[in-house]
Amino acid sequence: MPRNAYVNLRYGFSATALGTLLLASPLANAQDAGVSYGTYGTPSLIDMPTAFADEDATIATTFSKVGDTTRTTLTFQIAPRLSGSFRYTALGNFNHPHSVDGTYYDRSFDLRYQLLDEGDIRPAVAIGFQDFIGTGLYGGEYIVASKTLKPGLQVTGGLGWGRLAGHGSFASFGNRSTTILATGGIPAYDRWFRGDISAFGGIAFQPSDKLTFKIEYSSDAYSEETANGGFDRSSSLNYGIDYRLNRGTQLSLYHTYGSTFGAQLTFLANPRHSAAPGGSEGAPLPVAVRAPGQASDLGWAVDPSAKAKTEKRLRSTLKLEGISLGALDLTEDSAIVRIHNSRYGVGAQAIGRTARAMTRSLPGSVENFIIVPIVDGIPMSAVELKRSDIERFEHSDSALMLERAVVSDAFGLAKGTMDPTRKRFEWSFRPILNFSMFDPQNPVRADLRARAEASYTIAPNIVLAGSISKTLVGSIGDGQIKNSTNLPPVRTNSALYAKQGDPSLDYLTLSHYARPAENIYSRLTLGYLESMYAGVSGEVLWKPVDSRLALGAELNYVQQRDFDQQLGLRDYDILMGHASAYYDIGKGYHGQLDVGRYLAGDIGATISVDREFANGWRLGAYATFTDASADDFGEGSFDKGLRFTIPLSWATSKPSRFDAKVNLQSLTRDGGARLNVRGRLYEKTREYHKPELAESWGKFWR
Repeated sequence: MPRNAYVNLRYGFSATALGTLLLASPLANAQDAGVSYGTYGTPSLIDMPTAFADEDATIATTFSKVGDTTRTTLTFQIAPRLSGSFRYTALGNFNHPHSVDGTYYDRSFDLRYQLLDEGDIRPAVAIGFQDFIGTGLYGGEYIVASKTLKPGLQVTGGLGWGRLAGHGSFASFGNRSTTILATGGIPAYDRWFRGDISAFGGIAFQPSDKLTFKIEYSSDAYSEETANGGFDRSSSLNYGIDYRLNRGTQLSLYHTYGSTFGAQLTFLANPRHSAAPGGSEGAPLPVAVRAPGQASDLGWAVDPSAKAKTEKRLRSTLKLEGISLGALDLTEDSAIVRIHNSRYGVGAQAIGRTARAMTRSLPGSVENFIIVPIVDGIPMSAVELKRSDIERFEHSDSALMLERAVVSDAFGLAKGTMDPTRKRFEWSFRPILNFSMFDPQNPVRADLRARAEASYTIAPNIVLAGSISKTLVGSIGDGQIKNSTNLPPVRTNSALYAKQGDPSLDYLTLSHYARPAENIYSRLTLGYLESMYAGVSGEVLWKPVDSRLALGAELNYVQQRDFDQQLGLRDYDILMGHASAYYDIGKGYHGQLDVGRYLAGDIGATISVDREFANGWRLGAYATFTDASADDFGEGSFDKGLRFTIPLSWATSKPSRFDAKVNLQSLTRDGGARLNVRGRLYEKTREYHKPELAESWGKFWR
């Protein structure tokens, strides 16, 4: 069965994934808060920003309600100095043409960069762009400095533009429009650092590790709220109290602008920290060191049954480690072992456990170990290790083994890779919880469904898989259908699929994977590829085992499925696909560029940047630009979003290949829409290639 649970906030997420997220929540794993987060969900006093940056890779989720304004914000410390935020706001009693029953919903993105970190004398200095991609309701820029005068006492002062210059301006530079953009989504370059300039500042006093008192002078006039919602701004002073609960949770209480009370919850998590950083899996088997003279003993080689006995012994030993033996080629001094890893989320750990098992199972004369990981019947790489090195460095730094390991292409080494003890048929039955987000009529809709999944391995590289599900209770089918202008409704009619697809055939596919040539991988998938499309999908990937660069091409011919998600098809069909370039930038950063034709027939490119951690966490952002104009696309102007991969092993500290994938899009539109085909090649192949193995090699001896 697939190793991933998909958490797609456009189309759904599984209950298993929800459980993973809860286990991986900041309540379970976060470090104590070191930076205060304000009502905008960014490092702030209350409304006004500070210049402090949180620990690298920190994820902050905040829920604040001040008066009639509710803000939910996700902030990620992308790099030690750079952070980004996505915010969803509901303004009650807000009189605006796009309000729904008196509530106006707004989406916004922030970026901030710490120009200087704090020194003995030097303050921390940061520059920020608030709501730089959005409607401009919260649009503003700032330069801010913060300094710790003594332990527990911090002061902040800054200059603001836009939203942060609505009150008390003392200077002006150029003209700045204050109009709320109807569709949003495009950076308003002509507004940045233009218009009035105001000063803001404040003080934070922390008498204990858990308690912080804050006071700030705000330069935000709350002009839109005052004009449209009857907001009463009678003072520029805001007061706040932060109380840090255990495990990275912060409760804040506010009194703002002389008239309004508010409260906030902040949850912190960090992918670099887990409940048990070293893992809590069972200890690996100790390396069996050969006795003197054993390496030259070839007596076993004349025994006709020796190989069969050795293979049986190795298969049994690997099974204890959750690894299946596909095949064994054995000579007097070398062994090629083909393995299927179904337990360890880190490839280097599976390689290390296999090497240990080989020292305990193979004859003493076998010095060269060649370990070939097999995924969907195709060999990913050949990792060659010297047995004497394994014996010598078992209790040394894993880097010494990495220096001596040879990782090469395993093309042609997949012969006989089907473990006769592995189950060909696998199935599961579980509840799933699907979510639909950001519909102004109802920002959160959900369906509770029961799902049955099954797969049958016809041959090592040929898999038949499918899934059916039934809604138990839910409201996604009641969602608003808002098609893009001048584009076919390739995604915006998803509510009809949710409403009429009950029960639904989620997917039914036959997939074939192969290695046509050295450095080349291929996939062919046909059937009901996803909930909305059926057809055929073909993919070819060039990925040298020691290269950071990979190039791929995918071609799909698909036809839209009937809304009831049974076997019928609609009239809409399209030939679409992409040429892709993938690059491992280093230090955990990965870039991807896809150029081609999308589901609605528009042509363009998708740019993605992800940050990945050795424990399997992955966070990224993407944006798609096509020849569909902003008017054709509609609200949001172009497709963009955030994506996360959360490994179950991070939450439980137990080895697992299960993870939850989250795709967070602020809007479901038809422009830039792609096919959600399963089993794409790049993620399958790179895990066992040299750059990725090197990054996770610290797990080799675990």
